[in-house]
Amino acid sequence: MRHTVVMVTSSYPRFPGDTVGTFMEPIARGVAARGHAVHVVAPWHPRVARPDEEGGVRFHFYRYLPRAGPHVFGYAGALRADVHLRASALVVTPLAVAAGIWAARRVARAVGATLMHGHWVVPGGFIARRAAGASMPLVVSLHGSDVYLAERHALVRRAAAGVFRRAAWVTACSADLRTRAIALGADPGRSDVLPYGVDTARFRPDADARREVRARFDLADTAVVVFAAGRLVRKKGFEYLIDAAARLAPRWPGLRVLMAGEGDLADELRARAAREGVDRVVRFLGPVPQHDMPPLLAAADIVAVPSVRDDAGNVDGLPNVVMETLASGTVLVTTPAGGIASVADNGRTAVIVPERDPEALAAAIDALLSDPARRRELGRAARSDVCEQYGWERVAERLELIYDRVTRDSTSRPASGGRT
Repeated sequence: MRHTVVMVTSSYPRFPGDTVGTFMEPIARGVAARGHAVHVVAPWHPRVARPDEEGGVRFHFYRYLPRAGPHVFGYAGALRADVHLRASALVVTPLAVAAGIWAARRVARAVGATLMHGHWVVPGGFIARRAAGASMPLVVSLHGSDVYLAERHALVRRAAAGVFRRAAWVTACSADLRTRAIALGADPGRSDVLPYGVDTARFRPDADARREVRARFDLADTAVVVFAAGRLVRKKGFEYLIDAAARLAPRWPGLRVLMAGEGDLADELRARAAREGVDRVVRFLGPVPQHDMPPLLAAADIVAVPSVRDDAGNVDGLPNVVMETLASGTVLVTTPAGGIASVADNGRTAVIVPERDPEALAAAIDALLSDPARRRELGRAARSDVCEQYGWERVAERLELIYDRVTRDSTSRPASGGRT
């Protein structure tokens, strides 16, 4: 069954190498590669540099403000430290949502859409719901911050509940996220867990990467490298990695912790590293383009993903870097936060330590640095698992099955479901 899909999203890589919404690109391209017409509807942003069509995906970027306006809707711009809504985002959101509904509805009519696929229950799912009307099948995919906002804000919760009532199917990138969505109104019988995939051809073991990365960052041959990547926000738990580095530095004089990413906590984390006496050990790389991630992951001795459920209750669904590390064959030290433990098997494909525990994090890293054979064993098992279970092709195949199902079942959906 061939589908014409309108994917409504608030984030998509704005240019090649962009670090925002990176999982959206392989999702859209994967569906298109299976022979379906895919139209992405997303807010315009000053940094968008995409052709009208690329990789089988057609783009429709809509404007909601003049070019010089504060473009804080989508692209990880609405939340401060990934916890608090920015005042400017609250102001522009009604304009952006209205513009998004109009754009998605217009595109759907022009291309003869057979279904809507909203990413993030709010705002993407809400926009897709309104654009779908009463009869078009609606699929909604959850990615983390959307469910957190619905849990914390009554108006968002009400909007999310309406989307869940209307949705023919809901996917979540982790079991934790699905459970929380059910508590907000998602139907257990019309929802499932669909973890992110990973490009196993791009993210793979690379014997040459170690030499190249060390030359680029002027690292000695004796340096032991722990790599971490992500937005500098609370739920990433990077402060605990800095504290762990302070415990490891005396035992490992050649230790270097390379931390890639940008965010609202950048100054605070730099100050913490200086206060702990490891400002020469921890190097903040800033934003790293996606094409630089594979060699960095392959070159590291260990990749640390110290994710936490932060004090506000926010937690990642499933960080991209987890899947990318497993595919790279580099040993992963992480926590069970969110959906991580559903793809990382403690003691077999990764080492999982408790959240917010720098002592345990340091002990795990220390043990692995002391045992190269164990690192290789875990890395080989991790890559084998990912190649077998988590390619993006399998994600696209499962989405296709969902599209087929909701299209067949669309006539049984109540017509009143499309009203607000």
